[in-house]
Amino acid sequence: MITCFIRYEIDPFKKDAFAEYARNWGQAIPRCGADLIGYFGPHEGSATTAYGIYNIDSLAAYETYRARLMADPLGKENYAFSKRERFILKEDRIFLKNVSTPHGALVKP
Repeated sequence: MITCFIRYEIDPFKKDAFAEYARNWGQAIPRCGADLIGYFGPHEGSATTAYGIYNIDSLAAYETYRARLMADPLGKENYAFSKRERFILKEDRIFLKNVSTPHGALVKP
């Protein structure tokens, strides 16, 4: 299992548009095969930083998921919405794996 962290730089005057974009992904991402943790928008502090976070089985599964997402009607519309409204100024994506022990788990010596 790997986790995709997407860091967005958004237009601070279009936070509501980003929130709509995030809600749309809340429907499309799980339907297309990823385990959505959530989208996080500005609340306090930076007004321009937002995140999207989801789990996927592997990079190979990610490629299949992306193809499904681009073919999904809501996915296609959401991509078009972001291009049309231009609220995303920059987007960075990184894949990480959890290397820590889950909270409360016993570690065997």
